[in-house]
Amino acid sequence: MNKVILIGRLTKDPELRTTGTGTSVATFTLAVNRPFTDQSGERTADFINCVVWRKQAENMSRYTSKGSQVAVEGRIQTRSYDAQDGSKRYVTEIICDNVSFLSSNRDNSNSSNSFGGNTNDFGNMNQDIVTTDVSEDPFKDFGEEISLSDDDLPF
Repeated sequence: MNKVILIGRLTKDPELRTTGTGTSVATFTLAVNRPFTDQSGERTADFINCVVWRKQAENMSRYTSKGSQVAVEGRIQTRSYDAQDGSKRYVTEIICDNVSFLSSNRDNSNSSNSFGGNTNDFGNMNQDIVTTDVSEDPFKDFGEEISLSDDDLPF
């Protein structure tokens, strides 16, 4: 089984692109705090590359920015390519099936950009909003059920 669930903060604004066939794809890096401190007592983080597709990619670009806290659910994928200098490069990234926004752009303007502190406490993860079919502010009906059609699913 290949399943990943991460909660972290965006290190920069998501980069939204469109494929030749018109499919939206966004890439972003997630800073995920480690559950322990190093020898000097400082918290460290892992910086994990993520990819999200279609409507969720558009929503990431529209509703999140550097410092936004998100939860991602997906799978690890490793790929390789040949660089211009002829060397082989390897990339490991999370292909996101689901992204839940845990803070809004409004929250980020009032919080520090430190990846070590959690200034927003939304409590139980069972209240997360899945942002697959959102055409306006994803936080207006926080905690209510969202209906999805088969067209919204990435598979």
